Amino acid sequence: MNGLSNFDAMKTSTGTLLLAAALSAAGAMTGAQAAEPSPARTTLQAVEQAHAELWGRRIDRHGVMLDYVGEIPTPEDCQLGRPNAIGWWSPIENGPMFTGMYLPAMCERARRSGAAADKANARRLAEGLVKCASVSDVPGFIARGMGTDGRCHYPLGSDDQTQPWFLGLHAYCKSGLPSDAERKQIVQKMQAVANVLESTGWKCPCDGAFKKDFRGGFQGHLFRDAVRYLFMLRAMFDVTGDNVWLERYRKAAAERPAKSEKTRSEICAAGYPHDREAIKGIEEYGLWIYVGSQGALAQLVALETDAALCAQYRAGLALNAQSALASIEAYQGFDNNDTKVFGNANWRAVYTTWFPQPTQAEAKRLSETGDKTKRGARKGYESRYMRNPLAAAAVVALAGEGTGRDAIERALRHYDYAKLNMSEFFFSECAYYALPNKTKEP
Repeated sequence: MNGLSNFDAMKTSTGTLLLAAALSAAGAMTGAQAAEPSPARTTLQAVEQAHAELWGRRIDRHGVMLDYVGEIPTPEDCQLGRPNAIGWWSPIENGPMFTGMYLPAMCERARRSGAAADKANARRLAEGLVKCASVSDVPGFIARGMGTDGRCHYPLGSDDQTQPWFLGLHAYCKSGLPSDAERKQIVQKMQAVANVLESTGWKCPCDGAFKKDFRGGFQGHLFRDAVRYLFMLRAMFDVTGDNVWLERYRKAAAERPAKSEKTRSEICAAGYPHDREAIKGIEEYGLWIYVGSQGALAQLVALETDAALCAQYRAGLALNAQSALASIEAYQGFDNNDTKVFGNANWRAVYTTWFPQPTQAEAKRLSETGDKTKRGARKGYESRYMRNPLAAAAVVALAGEGTGRDAIERALRHYDYAKLNMSEFFFSECAYYALPNKTKEP
């Protein structure tokens, strides 16, 4: 079975149910009614609280971000596929995706502070990403995270895990933080993965019982496909200096993907609005899957020397920021004193159904089971009123010009990060460290 264009991170069926449950639980309460006054603290103090919460419990011993604090899957869980073979709803669901998007922010934090602890944390994240690409005997496979033995993993990765893996390691390699030996090791790993992807037509290989399968790819006709593919090619030239990657990048930028009348560079100029027909509700709950794309586009702007190409990338970057700006305001709908149940923390009790999953379709079908009462509505609530506003803030901030700064900072100050369950509040740091640095806090 080929898993192309599955848009892993959207988790459409169950994700929609969770969102619907959250919105239903919110009832008729408006955003203004649900909001509570922001604490009297600076933006930096809010960001420091988020940072402490992340590093206190949510970065595992390997340097990989957990989705939430909960029981880590065992080797048996990973082999059998519990709660499902994709790993959805487990604490190790999105390790490379989240870690890879977070690492550029940590590199910038270390640059600004110069603190040994910040440099060590950035190194730890990079080591975690390398480990995700080292625990399988399938070349090019990026594991979602590791189970209790430090090596077991679910057999299905995805494009959503793979591109941020490159994004984070590219940022780290260019940060000046790694030693020459460390940088060389990381680049070798990036080359190994990229060479496999080149050989598969940029389709992401699977592991275990799914070794002959792929899950997601990068040569489609959507904005997400185009920008991520071009970034990975250009990043490989940037870290290796090998002209073959530059040639592939130039060729790919001028190509029209199947089902597209636009070239990839023209698709980049159209920004994520190009994807609205294929991916519904981007502004309401889907922006989290576009932070990595916006980060990739920002890097293409920084790396590109051709004026015409750079202008197209800048156009897409600005259009994405303009489109996402209004979505930041949904933070006002989040009540820090909300008491909805976050049953996902006890995923074994929520997802009691299990059956063999010989295909990806069966794995997805299993992921759509679960006890809705035990699961509760909190995850959907956080997704709508925390994850998406903070992801929107990151998308806007990554445009690099400080546009929307006031709205971004209000959102960052709003949350009591100690009361959040899902680790996606890391987008607050992505947003903060993408904003132009200020010498004086508000």
